[in-house]
Amino acid sequence: MALRELSSLEKFLGLKKPNKYSTQGDKKVPVLQSNNDPALVGLVTIACHLVKEAKRPELLGDSAESRAVVQQWLEHRVTKLDGCTKEDVKTVLKDFNLYLQDKVYLAGNQFTLADIFMYYGIHSLIVELAIQEKEQYMNVTRWFDHIQHYPGIRHHLPPVAVLRNRIYTGRHH
Repeated sequence: MALRELSSLEKFLGLKKPNKYSTQGDKKVPVLQSNNDPALVGLVTIACHLVKEAKRPELLGDSAESRAVVQQWLEHRVTKLDGCTKEDVKTVLKDFNLYLQDKVYLAGNQFTLADIFMYYGIHSLIVELAIQEKEQYMNVTRWFDHIQHYPGIRHHLPPVAVLRNRIYTGRHH
């Protein structure tokens, strides 16, 4: 999955020459081997490198505080979300929902790399939820739907219906 995410990030960033990736270990940690430089290991390390290569520093945050928030969410993605068990899903979504209560994006009002990779990481959880369950996490659902419609983000993932369609009758109450 991580390799597809990195490939999608490359496309979003408009990088012309696709990189060659491999994985290492049981957890299939991504590795980027460039010609002259030492190998870069790990999803977050490689993603940050790609953002810098594309000269898109705003995706890493535009202030010291927002850069720290972006790094925090990238770390959260790798340490908490990627290893999330079925039993942990509700707690993860509840905490995420609370955090997003007064935010458009994870780093406040700016779209960042944290939004991209949390979206990629949470996609499979959202797909598994019934509509009624999605409605319990309205802030997550709002954020998720916004990110999935952000231009160029959803390359390798199918769209997810997040809210039920309301059916109205012709009767007036």
